Amino acid sequence: MEEKFWQRYYDYNMPTTIRYPHITIPELLQIPANVLPDKAAAIYEGAEFSFFDLRMQSLQMANALEGLGVKKGDRVGIHLPNCPQYLIAYYASLMVGAIVIGLNPAYTHDELLTMVKTTGLTTVFTLDDTADRIRAMGHEGGIKNVIVTNRHLYSKKREMKISCDLGAGWIKFSDLLAQNIEPKRPRVQVETTDPAIIQFTGGTTGVPKGAVLSHANMIAAVMQTSPRMYPILQFIPPERRKSLIILPLYHVYGNLVANWSLFNCVSQILVPRFQVDEVIELLIEVDEITYFPAVPTMLTALVNHPRIKEVNLGRKVHVINTGAAPCPVELIERLRDMGVFVTEAWGMSETASLGIVNPILGKKKPGSIGLPAPDNDIRIVDISDGKTEVPRGQPGELLIKGPSVMMGYWNNPEETAEVLKDGWLHTGDIVVQDEDGFLFIVDRKKDMIIAGGFNVYPREIDEVLYRHPKVKEAVTVGIPDPYRGETVKAFIVPQEGVEITAEEIIAFCKEHLAPYKVPREIEFRNSLPQSAAGKILRKVLREEEMEKRGMVGKNP
Repeated sequence: MEEKFWQRYYDYNMPTTIRYPHITIPELLQIPANVLPDKAAAIYEGAEFSFFDLRMQSLQMANALEGLGVKKGDRVGIHLPNCPQYLIAYYASLMVGAIVIGLNPAYTHDELLTMVKTTGLTTVFTLDDTADRIRAMGHEGGIKNVIVTNRHLYSKKREMKISCDLGAGWIKFSDLLAQNIEPKRPRVQVETTDPAIIQFTGGTTGVPKGAVLSHANMIAAVMQTSPRMYPILQFIPPERRKSLIILPLYHVYGNLVANWSLFNCVSQILVPRFQVDEVIELLIEVDEITYFPAVPTMLTALVNHPRIKEVNLGRKVHVINTGAAPCPVELIERLRDMGVFVTEAWGMSETASLGIVNPILGKKKPGSIGLPAPDNDIRIVDISDGKTEVPRGQPGELLIKGPSVMMGYWNNPEETAEVLKDGWLHTGDIVVQDEDGFLFIVDRKKDMIIAGGFNVYPREIDEVLYRHPKVKEAVTVGIPDPYRGETVKAFIVPQEGVEITAEEIIAFCKEHLAPYKVPREIEFRNSLPQSAAGKILRKVLREEEMEKRGMVGKNP
């Protein structure tokens, strides 16, 4: 690809193009298993699990899956939180050519059944204390093999006992490992162009869509993000490198970090779920963390915690990367005031979580998601026609092309054709690119509010609200208005122990926003709805407002 004007702002070590290894994802296991076999691949509930053991037990489980009849192209679900078993199940499934579907353990029966029936998965890994959700699907789900484990199997407790009954087709995870003590390479030949995972978009936009990512897509994402971290990694011996993985491994962002950690011999501290008190305690106790990938809601909870000064984030954590949702500038500034090296990036399920990145050492701009990663090309087009490129400095829809862009949506050629055109992915994100090539997220195309004929971007209002000292979290949505078509409503979680009124929020907004952007309604809440990855869900709030007005199923 020809050199692009924005590449002059890459860090000194960032290549403009990359040679991608012709390997599959599980072949990444060989790197740390050969270089640092005894180093911890995973640190979980006080216990360590080595890179050598991760590779061996992944091979053992791959042999077990072959014995259960799992074939190339079969779909395997992983219904687990962050734990070593997730990593074993993931790499083992990929070794036999299966396609992995990460399943959120918090999914309801209906949500799980939709995923199972959409993908036709036949084998699933689950915990004994969430197994009833799998059992409840019965024959309707069509699952043949259920592999059950205990959440403490790899912790210091080493709990082997399973608390649920095992029926026909139900097998203990530990038994499958024990039956394959001397593993062999799986018989199947897996190609880099084969599908590796089906990553669902979360179901926040109606019927969930499954982005199909190949081994090559995901290896490309690892290779594109790795040089970015070299300025930090070069000063940290491999023996000391650790990443803090609170992001769910079943989410595309967590998945990328797991693969990246293998490639760079980085131990993963696996945390099953985000509980702010527990994470603060962990951060106090741990010696150092090389890389902490997070989402804005996690960081908001951490910086507002009463014990945050005990952590000394600036000394404890080398790099925090925020992604998966736009991060308020105010939050980034607060973290930097604490001495934290924080950077922002952009990606989506359809790009294997990698697309736009900020330089680690070089030029950065407040509020920018950064520059296109090596080998990625972009266009910014008119929102109305999706074709005409807009001048720099003008908002338009982001189109991206590159080696990590998905193969398409699973069994959904219509949706695939809608977003993938001549290799260009229509992201639905509205961005502005400045003269230096840095990109700024304006909003999601579907979140844009049209008030009295004016385009209003909720994220701009969110940024203003986050600057108010009494606001902890905020999000704005468009609600129906008989005169303006739509108007702006803000939902706010106040800081602990403060008194706050709608009038002072509106007055504050009037100081910083044009009149047509100022929220007309304010609602205070104790919390805001979030996805499993920590994104604040505007759609849920918008639907609540529609339901109040008896307009369910209609667009405002």
